[in-house]
Amino acid sequence: MLEQSGGLRPCGFEDADLATWIGRVEGLEEVPIEGPLAPFDCRTNRVARLGLESDGFATAVADARDVYGAGRIGVFVGSSTSGIDRTERAYRERDPASLRLPEWFAYRFAHNAFAPADFVRRYLGLEGVTVAIATACSSSAKAFASAHRAMAAGLCDAAVVGGVDSLCLTTLYGFNALGLLAPEPCRPWDRNRQGISIGEAAGFALLEPVRERAGIALIGYGESSDGYHMSSPQPDGAGAAAAIRAALDRAGLQPDAVDYVNLHGTGTPFNDRTEDRAVVSVLGQAAPCSSTKGATGHTLGAAGVVEALLSWLALEHAFLPGTLNTAEVDSDLRARLLLATERATPRVALSNSFGFGGSNCSLLLERLT
Repeated sequence: MLEQSGGLRPCGFEDADLATWIGRVEGLEEVPIEGPLAPFDCRTNRVARLGLESDGFATAVADARDVYGAGRIGVFVGSSTSGIDRTERAYRERDPASLRLPEWFAYRFAHNAFAPADFVRRYLGLEGVTVAIATACSSSAKAFASAHRAMAAGLCDAAVVGGVDSLCLTTLYGFNALGLLAPEPCRPWDRNRQGISIGEAAGFALLEPVRERAGIALIGYGESSDGYHMSSPQPDGAGAAAAIRAALDRAGLQPDAVDYVNLHGTGTPFNDRTEDRAVVSVLGQAAPCSSTKGATGHTLGAAGVVEALLSWLALEHAFLPGTLNTAEVDSDLRARLLLATERATPRVALSNSFGFGGSNCSLLLERLT
């Protein structure tokens, strides 16, 4: 983020013949999941394992397990496609005579919507409430909200929250069929934006009750479901605006308290325009905003947690991320978009995630010291 370097590259995923750019985690093909969890092996769970082993996260969860007990830490994981890549491969390798799927294929541990959450639970040795959330691109943002409610209800004392999605042909060709893939690296808020760049990612956070006024805290979340259209948001942004307002209300904050907005910012003409209307209608035009999808691509079910964590880093390390690839901001959009990364000391950050079917979620994070 500080160097403003992106991870998007021309599409070279399997045999996808598409003129688009993707955000790909390199080397996954060489690191299968082995041992007791081998049945869970698929691209999505391989990405999840990398996320769990990043930044000492698995060790932090082990320490928390000693404090709370394995049965009192919940697991809430968002994903839009789970391990569908295994199903794609299985169908391509069917027996030509009987059409039977290969013996190695186990739907229960890969493509099943619960599989990523189950894998994370088992990998971390946890035994508490475990929930899989699939609300398209808001999945892992809603995981934070679900975990917060579960903790408040006494179902768990702490929670592993996160999301994971990986590249697959279904996603690439599906978004291509919708006419949403950009032929270049995505350009959020740009006058000449043409669509999204798909990425893959995993991200995880450990939520615990606030015991002292230090660190970064989740202080509010807002959800809405505008139900306007199967794949398009409500044009006036009312559904998205409702989620932002709900997050502010839950945190007890006024709009001018927001120091940075991580936009959903997909780079499609319609979505960016709708989100701009929502943000401006609630926050006005003063709050600095950016989309980090120009760096990561749209990581779909993982986007919520990835962008919440990027907002977290902005609070922790005192900067405001710029928007990569955007050259000329669309003059019809009024939000204050940052093109370059700036040094600053934001205290409160808002992260937006808006999914298909009008499934919206906004998260508010605060630096407590």
